[in-house]
Amino acid sequence: MRVVIAEDSVLLREGLARLMEIGGIEVLDTVGDAEALLRSVERDCPDLVVADVRMPPDQSDEGVRAALVLRRRYPDLAILMLSQYVEERYAVELLTGQMRGIGYLLKDRVADVEEFLDSLRRVAGGGTALDPEVISQLLVRRDGDELDRLTRREREVLSHMAEGRSNAGIAGVLFLSEGAVSKHINSIFAKLGLPPTDSGNRRVLAILKFLQGNAKDRS
Repeated sequence: MRVVIAEDSVLLREGLARLMEIGGIEVLDTVGDAEALLRSVERDCPDLVVADVRMPPDQSDEGVRAALVLRRRYPDLAILMLSQYVEERYAVELLTGQMRGIGYLLKDRVADVEEFLDSLRRVAGGGTALDPEVISQLLVRRDGDELDRLTRREREVLSHMAEGRSNAGIAGVLFLSEGAVSKHINSIFAKLGLPPTDSGNRRVLAILKFLQGNAKDRS
């Protein structure tokens, strides 16, 4: 895995690079602003970008805007965004596009090194890694749409699906059998109108339904 890191805090930037190197991940470049990120990706062709949501010069949404540009230019590039706080607007803006190879984590998650490295590998492999706090806030604000059909347990399962967990991972967290998790997921698909004949990835589509609905609610 070849990575470019974009983070304006020198301490965090170098810390992330060191963690990745210890985990056997090749760090191609570390940069401190969005423009440098765009140049680095064009030059080095990484597999994954890890970028802060807020970067110079305005410390607003430069990181997200750069990520959206990169997704358009390089559809196969995996991107993991880091944020100090849950910023729903930015999460929705990024995540309502292509869900393959995308992540959004709070910086506190870096403290759990193994979990963070696992998230990097999952995103680089085409999966998702969404922070539980982001998912929690997106779900709790939903009102009057398809997700209202889901039971409390089904919403918990969907939340863990959005975090990028496998059926086995969800089963472990919720203390269920994998068979029970599979039944909950099939029920979620049915209630969200995602039939077995759907040619797309129903797991991703289920996640997209609540993200896209949330974007409409906030527009």
